[in-house]
Amino acid sequence: MPEKPRVAIAGINGRFGRASAKMILEGDDFTLVGAFGKAGSSYSNKDVGDLTGLLNTGILVSNSFADLTQTAKPDVLLLFTEAAHSVEIAKAAIEQGIRPVIGTSGIQDKDLAELEALTAKKKVGALVVPNFSVGAVLMMEFARQAGAFYEHVEIIELHHTKKLDAPSGTAMHTMKKIGQAGSAFNKKEIDEHELVKGSRGGQGEAGVRVHSLRLPGLISHQEVIFGAMGELLTIRHDGLTTECYLSGIKIALKEAMKLDSLAVGLEKVMGIGSAEKAPALKV
Repeated sequence: MPEKPRVAIAGINGRFGRASAKMILEGDDFTLVGAFGKAGSSYSNKDVGDLTGLLNTGILVSNSFADLTQTAKPDVLLLFTEAAHSVEIAKAAIEQGIRPVIGTSGIQDKDLAELEALTAKKKVGALVVPNFSVGAVLMMEFARQAGAFYEHVEIIELHHTKKLDAPSGTAMHTMKKIGQAGSAFNKKEIDEHELVKGSRGGQGEAGVRVHSLRLPGLISHQEVIFGAMGELLTIRHDGLTTECYLSGIKIALKEAMKLDSLAVGLEKVMGIGSAEKAPALKV
């Protein structure tokens, strides 16, 4: 493994791309070797420093992944592009022996299956991270543990108005983790009648209900509410600034270098989140 992993960033002009580039350039853990965004964009061929508020770095923004690999050979590719583009770029990276770290919401199960098959074939690891915040990872892990003891749970995820996908990738991942308890949640007790269609939210993995709010003033928030007779348990995380994700991005970039297969969720490389057999007791 290289002493300082060489990193390239896809989606350099987004807030996560810019923040990650600044972190890498100002730190000593990684070497930034390239970046790209939308093909034909106004920032193509500009210095990465122009996007991060730093002095000239000598690293020019490439027009595409193909262009980037003509001049640089990263060890890890950090992806913040839209879901469909992220998957295709990740596949191309794996083919070239580059480990992708995908920080994009909306990755589908079929995409994960294709990435898993390709990483197994090429023996090149990949990491899909629904949320880079360590606090959010712990929130999801605590929710997974609580799911072993409760029969009723609903998720409320709250984001800014420019978020493309609903539910969020974090909410989708949380549903899967709670579903590891192996039982169905929110069993129907009455014949509900929605006066406004969708007012009870959606029902996903193992019957877990989810509600998506999109409002100005929000950034990234989620609460998981468990209910039983006489009590409520609320597990909540609030992401207030981009900086809260940087420690998780560092972990992901370092640990991706050790992978030779697909891992989904930052918890997989943090050493938490094992799916122990759930106890039979419910409250």
